[in-house]
Amino acid sequence: MAFSANPLALSVPDPAFESWLRDSGYLEVLDQRTSDLHRVSSTTAASSTTGDSNSARADPPSVAAAVSGGYFLSTVLNCFGILLSVLTINPFSKLTNEDFSGDTPPWTLGFIGFSDSYSFPSSRPQARMRVTENIKRYCRNYASLFILFFACSLYQIPIALVGLVSSLVLWDLFAYCDKRWGLENYPVIRECLLRLIQCATVVIIFLCNVQMALLCALGVSYGVMMLHASFRKLTPVKQQPTKGKQK
Repeated sequence: MAFSANPLALSVPDPAFESWLRDSGYLEVLDQRTSDLHRVSSTTAASSTTGDSNSARADPPSVAAAVSGGYFLSTVLNCFGILLSVLTINPFSKLTNEDFSGDTPPWTLGFIGFSDSYSFPSSRPQARMRVTENIKRYCRNYASLFILFFACSLYQIPIALVGLVSSLVLWDLFAYCDKRWGLENYPVIRECLLRLIQCATVVIIFLCNVQMALLCALGVSYGVMMLHASFRKLTPVKQQPTKGKQK
C-alpha cells in the first residue's frame, strides 16, 4: 500500500539542519550524523566498484585491477588529505580562559573513553570540528600531558634539569637580594642586575639544552593532542551513567 506525502510534514534541507545542530550546540549529533552519511556513501561506492569489477571480468585482468586500484588509491589520498588538513587548523581558535578554570574531565571515561569512542574523520570539516571542540573540552588534560612529557624530557636530559633548577635558583637569589637590600630605592642598580640575570639565564638555558627538552615536550604533546582530538568522537558534555536494576 502506497502512502501519499503529507503536505504538512516539515522538510528541512540538510545544510540548514546541520547549521541548526551546530548553532544549538548538538555537535555530537552532527558528528555522528556525518559519520553515518559517510558510511552509507562508502558502502554505495564499494558496491558500485564491485559491480564494475564484476562487469570487467570479461575484459583482461588489468581492467579489473585498474578499477579496484583506482578506488583504493582515491581512498588513501582522501585519508591523507584529511590528515594534512588537520595540520592547517588553528586548534586554539575556540579556546578561552574560562576553559582552564573548570574541572578536569575524567581521564578514563571522559578523556580516553572506550574502543568505540574513536573513528577516522570522514571529511575535513568533521576533522576541523572535532579538533576545535575536543581541545576546548579537554584543554586541562592536554596541559597535564604537556607537563608530564616535559618532566620525561628533563629526565632523559639531566643537564637540562640542572640548568632549569639553576635558573630558578638564580631568580630566587635576585628576589631575596632585592628585598633584603631594598634595590627598589636604587632603580639604576636594580635594572643593571635584572639585565645581568636575564643574560645569565639565557646562557644557562642554552648551554644546558633546556630548549631541546622544551621543544621535544612541545612536539610530542602537540602531536598527541592533534591525533587524539581528530580521532576522538564528540560525546555529550554531561553524561549520566545508567545503573541497571538487579532482579
